[in-house]
Amino acid sequence: MRENVVEELQQMQPDDTSRQKMLDILKRFHSEEEEEMDDMDEDDSTLSEETIQRILSGENLSIEDLSVREKKLFQRAVASGELSKLIEPWEPWWLKPSAKTINLSPNGTQLIQQLTDYKTSTSPEEDNNDLKINQPCETPSGPTTPLTPVRNLISTEPSPLLAFHLADILYSYCFTLRLYNGDWQSDALGSSMVVLSVSSVLGHNRQPETVLEALSHCLEQACSPAYKHMGGLQFALGLIDDIETLISLGGPALICSLCDLQRMMQVGERELKLDKKRRLKEVKSKLRLSERKIYFLTCWVHEQSGDVWPSLAALVRAEKVAAMEYGSGKRTQKMDAGQEETRGKVLIEEIQ
Repeated sequence: MRENVVEELQQMQPDDTSRQKMLDILKRFHSEEEEEMDDMDEDDSTLSEETIQRILSGENLSIEDLSVREKKLFQRAVASGELSKLIEPWEPWWLKPSAKTINLSPNGTQLIQQLTDYKTSTSPEEDNNDLKINQPCETPSGPTTPLTPVRNLISTEPSPLLAFHLADILYSYCFTLRLYNGDWQSDALGSSMVVLSVSSVLGHNRQPETVLEALSHCLEQACSPAYKHMGGLQFALGLIDDIETLISLGGPALICSLCDLQRMMQVGERELKLDKKRRLKEVKSKLRLSERKIYFLTCWVHEQSGDVWPSLAALVRAEKVAAMEYGSGKRTQKMDAGQEETRGKVLIEEIQ
């Protein structure tokens, strides 16, 4: 696998035609953001004096207490993500110092197990609570049982493209945790559905053959109207830094992140069973299949040597740099074009 990653890294060229899809996506969303800025009309977004006084007096207001205009302003603030500024930002666990000190045993299990009083569950609700409670403060816990050797899971050699599938899945994981401010337990089923929508490997059963192909799909989903309130293209590109950081941390951190994602799918599946209105066989099947894929990838990561991850991280970083250079080039061209338009024109005319 290391040779596969290194070979692609060495063959990358700025004019590589395989980069065209990424460039098309960047160009499209860059144009959309410009159009939105041009079409944005100024609007008085303040509350009425009466509502402000009621708030200052300590009165608890509901949305029904607002005027029609204020309701529209409130709904617009929710849709745009403006209210998210009031929430304390979550610091990703992979950016904390503790992420660099994760240690796993030779069989993949966590060396220090969290002490939890388990009891025999009698209902899906209790199983669900066990999975949610067993969450550490700093980093996600690793496997509680030894990981299965890959040779016992498949009869053939693992695909040399699994590293690129890992990049796709990590992107969806990082995106979902940032979307839910680190608290996927608050809505495990919703979080799982977000992962399936962003990941082409888990949600669409695709098999990207390069990091570029994997990231292109993820970027497109992250910039879609459903998630545009998160920050658009700038936020989507920033998530690539998260992937690079996770990969650079090495096998133990990757295994813990995949275990966390697997738990998300497990809790999501159980929430689906409890929700009588949303018992969709197709969704249940996707969650179960995704859980199996994640476990297989966890076992595969465990068997990789440590020198694999710097090569993959370098490849991810190279794609991010290329995307940023493209964006900077477009802005420079636009500025140059604007200067050409104004050159030779009289900016201030004398009034006769």
